[in-house]
Amino acid sequence: MNDDSNQHEHDWDDPTREWALATQSIRAGHARTHEQEHGEPIFPTSSFVYGSAAEAARKFGGEEPGNIYSRFTNPTVRNFEKRLAVMEGGERCVATSSGMAAILSTALALLSAGDEIVASRSLFGSTVSLFDKYLGKFGITTRYVELSNLEAWEAAITPRTRLLFAETPSNPLSEVVDIAALAEIAHRHEAWLVIDNCFLTPALQRPLDLGADLVIHSATKYLDGQGRAIGGAVVGRDKELEELFGVVRTCGPCMSPFNAWIFLKGLETLSLRMKAHCENALAMAQWLEAHPSVTRVHYSGLEHHPQHALASRQQKAYGAVLGFEVDGGREAAWSVIDATRIMSITGNLGDVKTTITHPGTTTHGRLSEEQKAAAGIAEGLIRIAVGLEDLDDLKGDLARGLDALR
Repeated sequence: MNDDSNQHEHDWDDPTREWALATQSIRAGHARTHEQEHGEPIFPTSSFVYGSAAEAARKFGGEEPGNIYSRFTNPTVRNFEKRLAVMEGGERCVATSSGMAAILSTALALLSAGDEIVASRSLFGSTVSLFDKYLGKFGITTRYVELSNLEAWEAAITPRTRLLFAETPSNPLSEVVDIAALAEIAHRHEAWLVIDNCFLTPALQRPLDLGADLVIHSATKYLDGQGRAIGGAVVGRDKELEELFGVVRTCGPCMSPFNAWIFLKGLETLSLRMKAHCENALAMAQWLEAHPSVTRVHYSGLEHHPQHALASRQQKAYGAVLGFEVDGGREAAWSVIDATRIMSITGNLGDVKTTITHPGTTTHGRLSEEQKAAAGIAEGLIRIAVGLEDLDDLKGDLARGLDALR
C-alpha cells in the first residue's frame, strides 16, 4: 500500500462507527499525541522532518506511512476527515479549501472530456457556472432537470453520462428528490450519484445509506455553524476518494490546519445546533404561511409541500433554510429585507445568526433569466437561513417589513 493510502486508510473495526452520531461528532478521529492532550491539537506546519535521509526516502517513496507535506498530509486535517467520514457512514473523506473546490475536485477526479453530467436545475448558482462555463471548456456537458422528477432524470441520461449531481433539499425552494430511487437510476446506467448534503448534514440525512456514491459538503455552512472559516469535503468509498485525493495532492485545493480545527469544534455541537435550527425554521415557516403579505412559503416541513412525505421519510428533520414570496417583485422583496434590524443581509448561511437575502440578485444572480425561471427564482422570492436567536424577535424583525406591504 502506498503512503497516500496509508494516510487515509479506514479502520474497519473502528468502534466509533458503532457509536451514535452525537458521540461520533465529539470523539471520532482524534488519536492523542504523546502529550496526551484532551482537546484536538492544531498542527500549523507546512512540512515535517525525518530522523534520517533513509526515513525521508521511505516516506516519500510510499514504503512507510507518515506525514510529508501539509498540502496533502496534515494531522489536524486528517482528524477532521476521519470524523466526518464516520459521521456520514463513508469509508473515507477528503477535505478541500471550499465547497466549490470539493465539487471541482470531484469532477476532475471522475470525469474526462466528452463525459456528461445530469444535474438538478435548482443548484447553487456557482455550481451551475462551474459546470457550464469551466467544465464546459474541457468538453464536459451538463444537462439540467427538475430535481424531484425521476422520469426527467432517466430521460436525460445518455451513454456518455457519468455523473448525476443533486442538492437535496434545494436552495432556496426546499425541493427534495428520492435519493434511493435516483441512486438506482444512476447505477443502472453505470453513473455515480453525488449528493450535496450541506443543508442537512449527517445530523439530518445520510445519503450514502440511501445509495449515493459521494457526499459533498461546504463545511463553511453548518459543519462550522458560526461563519468562521471556509472549507469543503467529499465523503464516500475509498476507491473514488483515492482518485480525488490525487487531485487535491497535485492541484492543491487543500484545507488549512487551522480551518480543519475550527470545523472539528463545530462538529462537536452539530446535533444540538441542527435540532434547534430546525425547530426555529419550522415555526418560522408556519408563521410566514399565515401572514397576509406572504403569497407562498417554500419549506419541506410544511404539510402542503409537494415532497413533504418524502422529506419526512428520508430526513430526520427539514433543515433551517426556507424561501417565501411576496407580491410586488424585487422592490417589495428588497423593502422587506431592508427593514430588518436583527437578520444579517448576506448570501451565506449555516450560521447561528439568521441570514436573509434576495436570491435573484445574489446567490443566483449570475444565472440567466431563463435559468432563474426554470429554477423558480422569482423576483419576489426571499431566502432565510433561520438561526438560533429568539424566535419572537425574528418574527418581529420580519413583521416590520411585511406589515408595511399591506
